[in-house]
Amino acid sequence: MARTNRVLIPEARQGLHRFKMEVANELGFTDYENIDKGNLTSRQNGSVGGEMVKRMVEAYERNL
Repeated sequence: MARTNRVLIPEARQGLHRFKMEVANELGFTDYENIDKGNLTSRQNGSVGGEMVKRMVEAYERNL
């Protein structure tokens, strides 16, 4: 079964992209948008997505 990364709300795509770039910058990946992600380790690539999820969960819990 192939996994795809698709945005459930297309209007959110640009906001998610900005959020990813912000998190990557804070983690020390300067110019993350133009980096060849294949040259990064799985740990480095996963840290960006993991931090994004962590922050989204925290925001959701604050709003409960």
